[in-house]
Order: sequence, then structure tokens, then C-alpha cells
Amino acid sequence: MENTETIILGGGCFWCIETIYKKVAGVISLESGYTGGTMPNPTYLQVCDGTTGHAEVVKVVFDTTKIDLENILRVFFEVHDPTTLNQQGADIGTQYASRIFYTNESQKEIIEKVIKEVQVHFKEPIVTTVSPLGDYYKAEDYHQDYYAKNPNQPYCIAVISPKLQKFLKTDSKFMKQ
Repeated sequence: MENTETIILGGGCFWCIETIYKKVAGVISLESGYTGGTMPNPTYLQVCDGTTGHAEVVKVVFDTTKIDLENILRVFFEVHDPTTLNQQGADIGTQYASRIFYTNESQKEIIEKVIKEVQVHFKEPIVTTVSPLGDYYKAEDYHQDYYAKNPNQPYCIAVISPKLQKFLKTDSKFMKQ
């Protein structure tokens, strides 16, 4: 589609990233999935055991007339900790790594620029890996829109809700109206 762009983001649990981006103006669609590894057609359980090399990611499709890639990335760096290697909070393992997968060289340049810009906001170095998108696999259907379907699940209450509330309080310039 004209005026759309796709970027793949891994910032810990894909349920968290998907939930935040549902609130971002200009985001057209979201899909939880897996990429970055070598195993074809991995399942959630295989990815969770940490041996596939895949990360939990979200495919973000956005309208470039409403939000640009730089701001999509600024949200990304605000809603997860890009300074912890293979970990977000209590979620530990390579599947929770901070990763960005680009689809063209222009995206790669923008990603590298934004990382340099946002580094000043972190005491530790950003460890987010930046890679070309290889094979991408959609996660199982029950992972899609997980938070909206399971708001009372303990992980949703303890982890996702606080992240979402923090984002809603601090990032009104990116919010859907």
C-alpha cells in the first residue's frame, strides 16, 4: 500500500510491544511473530526454550503520512530497556532480546541515527541489534492481540498494564485520538 512502511521490533515479550503500539497514531496493523533465528516455522514453545535463535517480535505497519520511522523508533526505545542483553525485566533469554529488523537500507540508516540520538538518555550502552529482515513467522493466533483478550491474566496485570499506563501518561504526542 502507498504511504505505508513495515518495521519488525523485538523488545522483550511481544505482548507488551503489541499493546503499546495499538495506541500509537498512524499504526495500521500489528502482528506478533518470530524472526532472527534458523529454525523454520518455530512454535512458541520452541522459541521460549531459547534454542531457535528467534526473538519474539512485532511486525508494525504504519502510515508514513501520520508517523515516520524515527518516531516509531522513539516509542520503541521509550517502552523497553535497550541496555539489557537478552532480558526485559524478569523475562530472560535470547527470545527477549532488543532487536530491530529492517527491510531496506534507508531504514537501517534511520535506525542507526535514532540509536545515536537516544543513547544520551541511557547510562548504559544500547545493545539493540540491527539486522536485515530474514524469514519471519507469524506467531500462533492466541498471541495476536493477547492483552486485549486476556487483560486479567497475571502477566498482563503485573507487566503489561504498568508499561501501558506509563506510556499513556507520558507519550500523548504519539497517541491515537
